Amino acid sequence: MKPINDRVVIKPAPAEEKTKGGIIIPDTAKEKPLRGEVIAVGPGKDGNMMTVHKGDVVLYGKYAGQEFQYKGNDYLIMREDDILVII
Repeated sequence: MKPINDRVVIKPAPAEEKTKGGIIIPDTAKEKPLRGEVIAVGPGKDGNMMTVHKGDVVLYGKYAGQEFQYKGNDYLIMREDDILVII
């Protein structure tokens, strides 16, 4: 995969299965993860270099990005501006 312009492909972290206290969370109550690993980075837009790099772990907004599947895996594609922080 090679995103264009200032787009980034992210593999979301899996949703939590249990709480720290050991309570199992049912599928209907699981929240969408807000962190993930950068899989691919576009070249940038209008001569601006990209800040994130492949392999970075990032946090992003709750409704950021477009979900898609590729070879059986779930990914998000979003603009670099939708990324809040690099961990």
